[in-house]
Amino acid sequence: MTINPLGIHALVFAGGTTDQEIDRSVAEAKAAGYDILELSLHDTDNLDVARTRKAFEDAGLDLVGSRGLAFDADISSEDPAVVARGEKLLQDSVEIVHGLGGKLLTGALYSAFGNFGHSLSAKGRANVVSVLSNLAVEAASKDVTLGLEVCNRYETNVVNTAEQALALADDIGQDNVVIHLDSYHMNIEEDDFVRPFQLVGDRLGYIHIGENHRGYLGSGHIDFAAFFHAMSDIGYTGGITFESFSSAVVSPTLSNDLSIWRNLWNDGPALARHAHSFISNAIAANSDER
Repeated sequence: MTINPLGIHALVFAGGTTDQEIDRSVAEAKAAGYDILELSLHDTDNLDVARTRKAFEDAGLDLVGSRGLAFDADISSEDPAVVARGEKLLQDSVEIVHGLGGKLLTGALYSAFGNFGHSLSAKGRANVVSVLSNLAVEAASKDVTLGLEVCNRYETNVVNTAEQALALADDIGQDNVVIHLDSYHMNIEEDDFVRPFQLVGDRLGYIHIGENHRGYLGSGHIDFAAFFHAMSDIGYTGGITFESFSSAVVSPTLSNDLSIWRNLWNDGPALARHAHSFISNAIAANSDER
């Protein structure tokens, strides 16, 4: 039995959010022993919110919603029309998470998701702060928390380190904004796996765990011993969600954005069971009861 609720990204099982795909993802996540199923909100045209909420409730799974933005709906843009489209997407996302019974909307909420050809401007950052400050107030009225996921330089030019995420959260200035660390991105951008945890401390609200190549945990070079030691040292008891992608499961909207060009695995359910065991054992090894 673990201290932290464990989650898994639905893209391990299905590429979208049709009724059939939701049923498959919920059933497989539950069968593998997870407490949380994370849904990307990039396929909401096919998402039946009421039906999906019931499927989660019947399975006893908590829901986390995640998303990034598109370049034509980027709140870090200097173009007011582009910013307005991004703000509307975020507002709709908060409403969907609330409708699904979720309590957390996380991801690259602050910018388009992709490789930028320029650095962030002061005006663009000011737009991010303005939009997310208002969004956080709206989210709080629905009991939804916003997570700022720290992503790598190839996917955003706004937040690449824990230090930058904290600075942005400070400027947003709302209590329902938390930091979201991800071992895959940390491996690219941070000096090590220890200092980000120490820096974020009790403002850490969510974790993604993934290998350097996004495949099987333990099959790459990430120092998970240091990662879990650091997590344990700050007393983190929140959700830890396994995130892995392979061309075996293709999302019509996300696979290209995430640069999923090869098969790192073919059997999602087997991968899910392995990850649950890996994370559970790592937590147990660092618990006070060992």
